Order: sequence, then C-alpha cells, then structure tokens
Amino acid sequence: MAPAGDGPHPVVVFISGGFWRNRYGLSLARPQAADVFADGFAVWNVGYRRVGDPGGGYPGTLGDVAAAIDHLAGIANEFALDLGRVAIVGHSAGGHLALWAGQRESLPEGSPGGRPRVVPKLVVGQAPVADLSAAARAGMGDGAVIEMMGSSPEATPDIYAIADPARLLPVEVRQLIVHGDRDQNVPIEATRAYARTAGDERLDVVEFSGADHFDVIDPGHDSWSVVKRRISRLRSG
Repeated sequence: MAPAGDGPHPVVVFISGGFWRNRYGLSLARPQAADVFADGFAVWNVGYRRVGDPGGGYPGTLGDVAAAIDHLAGIANEFALDLGRVAIVGHSAGGHLALWAGQRESLPEGSPGGRPRVVPKLVVGQAPVADLSAAARAGMGDGAVIEMMGSSPEATPDIYAIADPARLLPVEVRQLIVHGDRDQNVPIEATRAYARTAGDERLDVVEFSGADHFDVIDPGHDSWSVVKRRISRLRSG
C-alpha cells in the first residue's frame, strides 16, 4: 500500500514469523503495517512459501522473500517509492528473514536471494532467530530450523552458510533487534550471543524487561515505539 501524495515514499517491508510453518500467515504484522501506513510510509506485508507448502523451506522460502523485496524495484515508479529509504521489519522466523535480507549483498554468486535489486537501509529483528545453526542445535521450535533447512548444520554447512545471518557477518546493513527477557519461544540469550559474535557498531540491541515473544509486535508496547523512532529516521534519508 502506498500513501496519498506525490512521494517519493519511504517503504517498510514486514515479514511475519511462525517458525516458517504454513499454519501461520500475514496477520501478525498487519497492526504494525497499519500503524506505519497511517504515518505516511508505503508498506509491503510479504508472504512466502513455508514448511508444509510445496516448495517451502530452503531454498524456496528465501527465494520468495528476496523476490518480494526485489519486486519493489518494478513498481517503484508506479507507486512513487523511494528505494533508497527501505526498512525491513521481521518477527521471530520473519526476523531471521529480515536479518538475512539485509546481508544479501554478501551472498556467493548463484545463491538464493543473491544479487539484490533492492538493498534496505535498515533491518529490524523482533525476537529474531538470528543464528540458525545455534537454534538448530538447541532444537528451537520443536525442530523448526531442521524442518525449514531440511538438514542439520553439521550435515549441510554449505547451505547454512547461505541462509544463516550469523554466518553472513559482518553486518552489511544497519540492524536493530528488540527482544524481551521473558521470551520462551526464542530465548533472549540467542540474541545476546548473536550480538557478541557480530561485535559491530551497526547492530543495536534493545532489551525489554518482562516482555514475551509477542509483546514485541504489539503496537501498544514500548518496543514498537523504539522501532518506530528508528524507522522515522528514513524520512530524513
């Protein structure tokens, strides 16, 4: 959706989570998308093939997300979009995909999602699965990572090197991660470990005391205020 007016409009892309499984969809991101749209941003709430869908999981899921983001290049003139001011916001498994999307320029030639047409200026992970390999070893989401990737990091390190944000460091596009310390789905220590590995001033982590996995996507929660303030910087370029 693009707002009224001549533009060019900054764009916020939303990627919903659900441990990459097809019983989840776009609905979790809709309240946030509506909020930033009301503030004058163009919004793009993207879907993708998930585990349980034909072609879902690696590499189809990554390819779908990359194609959805790159599609903005084809409609930028029609909807007066400013592709120099794009933010990508993702929650949980969608947070993994958001962080990954910000690292696409570093992907090897021929990789799913390589050679991006649209490079974001900011990526936001809301309780993201930032380190796929560690999450797989921990059995996060009752084996969700293994389901999505089709194998373990030990069996196929080559595809984890493509799909795992922690394997694509250093940070290419500035990252913001918001995470609650009561998260039972994606424990906050996973984000802390990722931040220690990154060791990069282009990554900001903001923790929220008492917040669970879904508080960080509630437009009424303090974490959303932090995200919105960061997104608002796109207005000035």
